Amino acid sequence: MGKGGIAQENQGEENMAAWLLGVNNLKIQPFKLPSLGAHDVRVRIKAVGICGSDVHYYKHMSCGDYHVKEPMVIGHECAGIIEEVGSEVKSLLPGDRVALEPGIGCWHCNPCKEGRYNLCHDMKFFATPPIHGSLADQIVHPASLCFKLPDNLTLEEGAMCEPLSVGVYACRRANVSPETTVLILGAGPIGLVTMLAARAFGAPKVVVVDVDDHRLSVAKELGAAEVVKVSSDTQAVDKEVEEIKKAMGGPVDVTVDCCGMSKTVSTALAATVSGGKVCVVGMAHCQMTVPLTPAAAREVDLVGVFRYRNTWPLCIEFLSSGKIDVKPLITHRFGFTQKEVEEAFETSARGSNAIKVMFNL
Repeated sequence: MGKGGIAQENQGEENMAAWLLGVNNLKIQPFKLPSLGAHDVRVRIKAVGICGSDVHYYKHMSCGDYHVKEPMVIGHECAGIIEEVGSEVKSLLPGDRVALEPGIGCWHCNPCKEGRYNLCHDMKFFATPPIHGSLADQIVHPASLCFKLPDNLTLEEGAMCEPLSVGVYACRRANVSPETTVLILGAGPIGLVTMLAARAFGAPKVVVVDVDDHRLSVAKELGAAEVVKVSSDTQAVDKEVEEIKKAMGGPVDVTVDCCGMSKTVSTALAATVSGGKVCVVGMAHCQMTVPLTPAAAREVDLVGVFRYRNTWPLCIEFLSSGKIDVKPLITHRFGFTQKEVEEAFETSARGSNAIKVMFNL
């Protein structure tokens, strides 16, 4: 597998990877590794988590504006062991255990030069068409995007740095601190890691909202101060906002919407205190109808989140220090066989009590 997951046939040793060939059609088959660049490392992948975007590609061959037009290797939440380093790599050695940041910026566009590389116009991101992913025996990746794990962290925890990065970056964008109460809409994997991140950032009270009782029970077990069950009824926003405010027991300073639907954004804008901040992480709907004018009149700031930047060191610090424990989020584990790959994706797609499905290679 090439840098950024670009296929380069007939170079290097044979590599086995999970290819997405069509709707509900995954197959483990060979893929060639490229030659190792001076600033690259070859990593034997040991842990890969399944993300909601992976499932969407598996079920629909598309996610948002991205469409799978030709066979693509899936997966982007990953960690592994360094097997070989390029001639100019000084920071890593064979045998080092690393968590991989999956996006490679061009470093030439203005966002990259300004340090906002997550907004790169030419980002090469694992398992985002046409870039191949990391559910493979081995990959080649820039050394600068491989972060050494301390001895007290597992490779599974290393792979969890990717979803955790979304929560950490959302908290940064929303300026979460010990002086801000936090409301989180959605108790899926991203909502849960955002809750864990908000607590690690010092938020004195975090309330989590969802439509599902099981997800809310998990949020409560993981440290949510209060949980509120809501419905999908768009006419119930006003009533539910009052329930949320009652659960918070004071103003909602920051709301993080991890769903991205008209109702959840409307709820976020209405629930957040005047002068507060709403951070939109979820992107379920491309177009929404929301009451912006009342929120603008109260100077509620609305900020977006797209992936993350410069988060892996802090994620590793949070995990190694014990401020965040992501292990309870890993509910299902599978090996890297044809049958298990298929079962893992179906398990993740069904949802139910599955939070994070993890491959152990």
